[in-house]
Amino acid sequence: MKNTVASKKRIKESSNKSSSHVNGFIYNAGEVVEEKIVNTLEKNYMPYAMSVIMSRAIPEIDGFKPSHRKLLFTMYKMGLLGSNRTKSANIVGQTMKLNPHGDSAIYDTMVRMSRGYEALLYPYVDSKGNFGKFYSRDMACAASRYTEAKLENICKELFKDIDKDTVDFVPNYDNTLEEPSLLPCTFPSVLVNSNTGIAVGMASSICPFNLKEVCDTAIAYIKNRECDISETLIAPDFPGAGEIIYDKEKIEAIYKTGRGGIKVRSRYRYDKKYNCVDIINIPPTTTSEVIIEKIAELVKLGKIREISDIRDETGLEGLKITIDLKRGVDSDKLMAKLFKLTPLEDTFSCNFNILVGGTPKVMGIREILEEWVAFREECIRRRTFFDLNKKKAKLHILRGLAKILVDIDKAIDIIRRTEEETKVVPNLMEGFSIDEIQAESVAEIKLRHLNREYILKRTNETDILAKEIEELESILSDKNKIYRIIIKELGEVSKQYGKPRKSLLIYPEDTQEYNFEEVIPDYAVKFFLTKEGYFKKITPQSFKMNSEQKLKNDDEITQEISGENHSDLLFFTDKCQVYKAKGYTFSDTKASAMGEYIPAVLSFDRNEKVVYMAVTNDYSGFMLFFFESGKVSKVEMRSYFTKTNRKKLIKAYSDKESIIGAFYVTCDQDFILTSSSGKILIFNSSMINLKQTKNTQGVAVMKQKKGHKLIKAEKYRVGTFAEEKIYRAKNIPAGGKIPSSEETTCEQLTL
Repeated sequence: MKNTVASKKRIKESSNKSSSHVNGFIYNAGEVVEEKIVNTLEKNYMPYAMSVIMSRAIPEIDGFKPSHRKLLFTMYKMGLLGSNRTKSANIVGQTMKLNPHGDSAIYDTMVRMSRGYEALLYPYVDSKGNFGKFYSRDMACAASRYTEAKLENICKELFKDIDKDTVDFVPNYDNTLEEPSLLPCTFPSVLVNSNTGIAVGMASSICPFNLKEVCDTAIAYIKNRECDISETLIAPDFPGAGEIIYDKEKIEAIYKTGRGGIKVRSRYRYDKKYNCVDIINIPPTTTSEVIIEKIAELVKLGKIREISDIRDETGLEGLKITIDLKRGVDSDKLMAKLFKLTPLEDTFSCNFNILVGGTPKVMGIREILEEWVAFREECIRRRTFFDLNKKKAKLHILRGLAKILVDIDKAIDIIRRTEEETKVVPNLMEGFSIDEIQAESVAEIKLRHLNREYILKRTNETDILAKEIEELESILSDKNKIYRIIIKELGEVSKQYGKPRKSLLIYPEDTQEYNFEEVIPDYAVKFFLTKEGYFKKITPQSFKMNSEQKLKNDDEITQEISGENHSDLLFFTDKCQVYKAKGYTFSDTKASAMGEYIPAVLSFDRNEKVVYMAVTNDYSGFMLFFFESGKVSKVEMRSYFTKTNRKKLIKAYSDKESIIGAFYVTCDQDFILTSSSGKILIFNSSMINLKQTKNTQGVAVMKQKKGHKLIKAEKYRVGTFAEEKIYRAKNIPAGGKIPSSEETTCEQLTL
């Protein structure tokens, strides 16, 4: 008990001591300190965001993210370039010295860069074993202990002259090793292989291009900075082949801005013998499983009736999705339909976001080439400077040997007579007037080499070295010579590693657009809508045979409209929205069926209800919306027409007041309005000006006294009132009239 009291006392004292800066106190849980949200973000969130951007998600000008670079460099240091393969687990283990993110992440990186995975146009990892396939979600790779790998030969171009100070080396995460900050690639690898990543607040998505086209484009750019990029860089080239729908304007826009979308569609072949379609290539943005699932879903929904079976026949020969067709089906028309409805045709979104000097930047192709050429120029300059210093040092030593050649016996005598080893170099320096470096080199010559032949051979290199030094110095002083070296290397890479394009190009005019309405029959139907939101589409023949409607309890038919199977249906809701659908999207039914629940079928918002259904074929005429205040808006029906297949339009009418009725008419008509005060008004819709703005508030038609509102609106039928002139408005707004007792008892009155 005493301990409990003491604890409470300590809690109270601690709370009082920190009351100036503490919002709350939890015993043994530390302190809650007030801090501005801006400061918290700067201290915690911003470092994380910058780490993701700089060290994870965005590639640099050499075309690699840090994880890629660490893996490839580790394999290079392991001697896996041009040698035998080793277990992938060994590579993963060694890479962890540079990459602390764990073996699973490292192995996933290796898989994506491997030949077996087939995700890259020019893979960097020569793999053996099961590495999965990028086009299959379920084909998982084997564990690292079961697979083997080494570097592909093209990696020679990634690491060329890396030991000649071409790039900077930085410490690894624990300062025990050094790794390159960039790889001195001899070709623009950033454009050759695809690279995608999602950072914080930004992303990168670089599509792949054919190596030969990239090299040719880089050469053309170096020769002429104003060259036409599209002449040599025709279009992207995806590893999964497929067909690119070539739109030159869109391609050039991507080349200029670094942003845009490229449509890629699958390739297929028709097997007449078995009446089936074999899909052999798919877009890089999807998988075979997704495609099969989507097609199966469409078949279940009845939107595709031409398919009898679909299966995945992918094997050692590569991707293959087989679709069995029903008898008499046109394969080309079916594929055009599938291209429209499934990921068999998809868009690769481009976002050429690259780190340049530690800063993310979205660039077009010309800007990327500019940055890469500058980077490669610096690599060659550093390599040349490295070689120059090496040759100068060698020439300096050879000139010292030349002096020894004059009197070899003297050199031997100096060494023999020197009593202390430390005095050998100084005595040689004094005896032949050479510096310490030259003397050290002479002192290290083996006894067997102290002959005139050896020294003459070494000194004969002096002239050659002098010429080489002169050439290296001229390279450093002449930028055009550096450019010629870059061009030469690009040409060699193109010749040695260049391959034909995989992705075929087709033009939009050559593609067969699928027109649903060509194959979907059109016929007369009746559309029914109930108060609760149930919808039925019934043919006249079926309705004639049985017109007794099956409805839920307390439900009733509110609209019955004649139309066609191709008619457009517009469902206006109480949330000022309109949902659009084609008549043929609904199945024919019978009056004895309950019908389809529209809010569920069209994915209404929560608690959203249908107010009115409009049926049109050509969007002629106009919509009339009646509001409680007595205002009426007249909106052109054409305002709801869309060229795209948009299913939902917001702000379909004004949300300023509660709606009490809506009507679609093709020409001006008489309407009768009823107020809560009992007054009635007849007016013609021609008295209201037509508006194109959907959410217009309308104009006042029926004046309302304080505390009263419009409660009903409907089309006026001639003969409803004996003295209809009394109720007809000559001008608007009008107040209306209270009907006489004779009028209210008239059988024709239906208010």
